[in-house]
Amino acid sequence: MKLMKLTMGALLLSGTAMSAQAEELHFIMCGGEVREADQAVVDQFEADHEGVTVNLEAVPWGTCQDKSLTLAAAGDPPSIAYMGSRTLRQLANNDLIVPANINPETPYQPGVLNTVTIEGTAWGYPHAFSTKALYINCDIVEASGQACEAPATWDDMYTMAKGVVDNTDAAGVGLSGKDFDNTMHQFLNYLYSNGGSVIDPATGENMLDSQQTRETLEFYGKLATVSQEGPTAWERDQLKDLFNDGQIAMYVQGPWGYGQHNEDINQLVAPVPAGPSGESGTILITDSIVVFKGSGHEELAQELAQRITSGDSQYDLDSSWGLTPILDYAAMGKTDLYYESGIWPNFTATISTGGPEPLVEDFKSLQSVFTNMVQGILLEDDTVDNLVTIAGEELADAL
Repeated sequence: MKLMKLTMGALLLSGTAMSAQAEELHFIMCGGEVREADQAVVDQFEADHEGVTVNLEAVPWGTCQDKSLTLAAAGDPPSIAYMGSRTLRQLANNDLIVPANINPETPYQPGVLNTVTIEGTAWGYPHAFSTKALYINCDIVEASGQACEAPATWDDMYTMAKGVVDNTDAAGVGLSGKDFDNTMHQFLNYLYSNGGSVIDPATGENMLDSQQTRETLEFYGKLATVSQEGPTAWERDQLKDLFNDGQIAMYVQGPWGYGQHNEDINQLVAPVPAGPSGESGTILITDSIVVFKGSGHEELAQELAQRITSGDSQYDLDSSWGLTPILDYAAMGKTDLYYESGIWPNFTATISTGGPEPLVEDFKSLQSVFTNMVQGILLEDDTVDNLVTIAGEELADAL
């Protein structure tokens, strides 16, 4: 009888220990699908941790970030999530996430960590990365009597666009000025190509009210004289249709644009031209993996985040998805890199001179700062100097 009691006790203790080891990580994946490269990491992670399961929930972008925020605010946070890095300041300021434990030896491309860093602290693991370049329809440019060559400077770009307007039925350039987030993104491609900045990631200082911003806004207004009609009604991705229809000679877009253009277009891809105060640059935008606070699985979640954003795992995602390389894979010893040929050098050459999507708590307020400024110059509502001064004050309020 004693032996039976001891045996039953041992079984009960064993069962308690086993249930203590069983853990479920709730992983919210924004985007509505799980990429094969990410699924492979999760599968291996579960295999390496007996009793640990990962509940991987793919949620469409339209509702995903709000769902993660709502769960966290209600005290039932996901363990880990893949989200736009633009959410990091809001999450950090509300004490909903923990800092990312990034290995300092991880060879990120220059500037990538600035997209997840707030006053010196990294709050997310960068996981998907995009840069921008200039697409040119060479058939239109050559029909205008000009050679189709990559414009090195803003003056070169304007001259090419003006030549198109003067000698063809097409507009010289596509501009976005709609009340939408990529109006800000398009403007920042030019600002970062002019040596400008918005927020210092190390100090949080507001840098928008500057001569570089004034030069950029003035150039944006100048481009409006050779753009499609009514740029305030257009967002960036709609410009693709104008480009495919032969109605604009050039516009700025990500690497995915190349495959979205009509096959019969003789297209040239070039870095965004340099402004008078800078060199060719681009906006650096990332999505990142974040570890939420209070799930009880922070340590495991940090490990999973590190695995899914490093080495072969990250390379598999970048190369299979067609993303700008987020890591310096050559420094990691990889050869025959997908981004060393074709159009890719135009998207990688400007990484070191690019700048981050600014991190603020209220992204809508940030968007409004740039939309108001850009629409102000496109509609000729105010002077460049006043518009930039106002934008600097609005950004200070947003911070």
